[in-house]
Amino acid sequence: MTKLKFAILGCGRISYKHVEALINNSEYATLVAVCDIDEKKASDRKEQYESHVSGAEVNVYTDYMEMLKNEELDAVTIATESGYHAEHAFDCMNNGAHILVEKPMALSVEDADAMITLAKEKGKKICVSHQNRFNPPIQKLRRAIEEGRFGRIMSGTARILWTRDMNYYNQAPWRGTAALDGGTLMNQCIHNIDLLQWMLGGSEIERIHAERETFLRDIEMEDFGAILIRFKNGSIGIVEGSAVVYPKNLEETLSIFGEKGTVVIGGLAVNEIKTWQFADERDYDKEDHSTDIDNVYGEGHTPLYKDFIDAINNDTEPLINGEEGKKAMEIILRAYDVSPK
Repeated sequence: MTKLKFAILGCGRISYKHVEALINNSEYATLVAVCDIDEKKASDRKEQYESHVSGAEVNVYTDYMEMLKNEELDAVTIATESGYHAEHAFDCMNNGAHILVEKPMALSVEDADAMITLAKEKGKKICVSHQNRFNPPIQKLRRAIEEGRFGRIMSGTARILWTRDMNYYNQAPWRGTAALDGGTLMNQCIHNIDLLQWMLGGSEIERIHAERETFLRDIEMEDFGAILIRFKNGSIGIVEGSAVVYPKNLEETLSIFGEKGTVVIGGLAVNEIKTWQFADERDYDKEDHSTDIDNVYGEGHTPLYKDFIDAINNDTEPLINGEEGKKAMEIILRAYDVSPK
């Protein structure tokens, strides 16, 4: 099997996890190019990959259109500022590449829909980087959902209680802006909102109420947000998202409540099973599935990439394709609409 040729566009804060995932999937894919307007950042990612993969040669670019022209790429990972995702996705797909795009896939429903449409026209795959869906505790919860073990699901809660000080925002002036980022809900909370909607009811939403505020950080968008979601299937989702918890990140927790089951998954990034109670019993109930992590990004990027690579090779859809990747983003945009600042 020929290895897929990948490039990474955007070598900022999260990019090392994408390089790590490609290192871990080096049997199936190879990183051939990296691009960032800051050449030093791109060179750091080149060094990271080449130091772990024998014989690897990664080309460095500061102009992504030059990279697309010069390299024969199967796929491009887009990890640039959120407001540029759609533009970069269009250019990559128009130059023949499948795309794995960081969250959020875009900052408007119109751009997300245009990305999905172009992918279908070009026969390309879109994968959105909601890597927490691959966390072992989340996979275990999803199995219980699909087996109907909760009975009627009444509600679920996503709590993202983190902190981001002004040094974080000052490191990259695009953070916290309406044009290129969004606020805490769009940046920090979108992963858990994706999990909440995946478990409760997908994109079928009846109504949304929201409140948001900029309490402490000198940014354009919110540093705290709360959303109440009524899904068309009757379940209710609650989101509490903060970037101003004192003095450091506290938790990221997903709770699901049904007539016959209660599950709470917490830890630093929904990586620990805190509560697992059902009216019935299954053999896998005793399997903990909790994982140790040392950062909020978790360990889901490696299986995310394997799923994407398999989708390309087998002409199937990745777990988080464009339609799936759009759902959490759309919830947040609706929350912004009903809670103008």
